Amino acid sequence: MPAAGSTATRADAGRYLCSGTSWDAAGPNLTLHLPNGQAEKQRLAPGTELRFRVLADTDGNGKFCLGSWQVNDGVQSHTPCPGQAPAERGYQCTSCFIRDEVRGIHNSHRADSIPDALRRYLEQPHWLYVATFADGSTKVGTAADRRKQLRLIEQGAVRARYVARAGDGLVVRVLEDAVTSVVGLQQAVRAGTKTAALARPLAAADLDARNAEAADSVRSMLADLAITGFRTAEEVWEPPAQFATVLETPCELYPCDPASGEHGMVIQAVLGATALVRVDGEETLFAADLSRLKGRRLQYGPFRTAVPALQAALF
Repeated sequence: MPAAGSTATRADAGRYLCSGTSWDAAGPNLTLHLPNGQAEKQRLAPGTELRFRVLADTDGNGKFCLGSWQVNDGVQSHTPCPGQAPAERGYQCTSCFIRDEVRGIHNSHRADSIPDALRRYLEQPHWLYVATFADGSTKVGTAADRRKQLRLIEQGAVRARYVARAGDGLVVRVLEDAVTSVVGLQQAVRAGTKTAALARPLAAADLDARNAEAADSVRSMLADLAITGFRTAEEVWEPPAQFATVLETPCELYPCDPASGEHGMVIQAVLGATALVRVDGEETLFAADLSRLKGRRLQYGPFRTAVPALQAALF
């Protein structure tokens, strides 16, 4: 449990603000913040127990500010919200929203001017990719060069191909918009859709064929664009080994909303932000959308998932 070795007071012990799932070279984790803003990582290795309840504040607010992001020397850095205030705009309070230097990144190519710090971040090479999810949904997206692999891992793609490398983040976003306009690929797939698809995934060969076809269509379109500053690419992305465990293991959609109530799950494997989990007293495995924990206050303890009676009878 992440509270071990922390500086939490007795009153705060086991209580965290969750900023969601992320991946690094060692695998997936939850990022948890103590009330003083100190961040801790909880590894989501197979066998890890997640037992928690979701807390609201005394005014009934259930989603809280995750702070702001700045850019220093081309790298994004995080500043926690000083009071972990209720979220007002997405996952930010108004003050952190104003201080954030990164929130305009996706519309930077349409803006008349952008902050110098953000411009320096965008000056690094970026990749354009085509990603396909377990139900066949396919999207176009972008990734900074240094996050080329992790971006697709955290997105929860099951098949993906890089179709272009741009000299900077402004050009790549122009390409992204062109792909949506001409080829018709969407730029976002909802997290809940990705998780639900893992309970009934399409065959691996079908998913790969869909992704390859979409990638070929994008490359063909890019070859006709009167835009400079990029080159087309033909590179297949390789997902982590545990993605196959999630895809190949029969499971059902987790029967409760992780964003409220009490939960007890044992991690079997993780794909993006979706965890394949076991719960007490059930033989069926479940696909749980851990992105629902983002911005929620969690209290760790000996909690269990109460599978609804009707749901349990189906298994």
